[in-house]
Amino acid sequence: MTNEMPAKKAADSGRAAVKKAAAGRGAAKAPASKAPVSKAPASEASTSKAPASKGAAAGKPESRTALVRRARRINRELAEIYPYAHPELDFDNPFQLVVATVLSAQTTDLRVNQTTPALFAKYPTPEDLAAADPEEVEEILRPTGFFRAKTKSVMGLSKALVEEFDGEVPGRLEDLVKLPGVGRKTAFVVLGNAFGRPGITVDTHFQRLVRRWRWTEATEPDKIEAAVGSLFPKSDWTMLSHHVIFHGRRICHARKPACGACPIAPLCPAYGEGETDPEKAKKLLKYEKGGFPGQRLNPPQSYLDAGGRPAPPLVAG
Repeated sequence: MTNEMPAKKAADSGRAAVKKAAAGRGAAKAPASKAPVSKAPASEASTSKAPASKGAAAGKPESRTALVRRARRINRELAEIYPYAHPELDFDNPFQLVVATVLSAQTTDLRVNQTTPALFAKYPTPEDLAAADPEEVEEILRPTGFFRAKTKSVMGLSKALVEEFDGEVPGRLEDLVKLPGVGRKTAFVVLGNAFGRPGITVDTHFQRLVRRWRWTEATEPDKIEAAVGSLFPKSDWTMLSHHVIFHGRRICHARKPACGACPIAPLCPAYGEGETDPEKAKKLLKYEKGGFPGQRLNPPQSYLDAGGRPAPPLVAG
């Protein structure tokens, strides 16, 4: 409790700076004023904000109650920073989402989004993909890497959908994880975003950030899922995943986090692991935070309203 007030004041002042900076840029829409949060308060985040988090980290061990409060506050802050957070794979139905998620292993969502239009145009249903010529599917999936293994997985899961689920993607965890290439992470992506059923998506970004924030010391995905899930109401799980993953991709990077441009610096025990100079940190920002296109060719309207730009399609050759 002794460390919470300095962090609150710093966070509040950071948000005030964001609004002021956004107004100075002539932002016309409410969402757009929130979207560039990381650009405006960077200088304040790295100076006035940092000591609060470092002091908390250096003090006595955090109680369970304090941890829950800090974790939920981080999620609330992230919800303001990324009001447009969403799954970054393009999809129109559960089948497209499960296939796209399987294809996203060992590559970027952008590359998957650039590849799946051709795949789904030629094989729009599980029945179509299950009966496809593997060599033709491999050629389409080549840009995603590991295309032979991925072809085997998506064709296998399509056959399983046809033979065991009448060509429909099941809406239960225990059924989804039986499909070839589908683990708990993929299953929760599908459940949360295609069926509206809460789940925590423990990808590499999520693992990295929750450990930096000391929400858990676990390293195994299932243990991380259980530990983090216990800190939040189940109804928060899906959007929590989006918030954390968005932050990991845009600001809190693996090799060089942009600490000096991070609006939640006062709540982060790992502040200082990355670049703390505000101007240098700004140059590390990615996607809409850095003024670049996002990962989806067809992003939600809320993302576009907030200043995000759609990714370009895959260029032949």
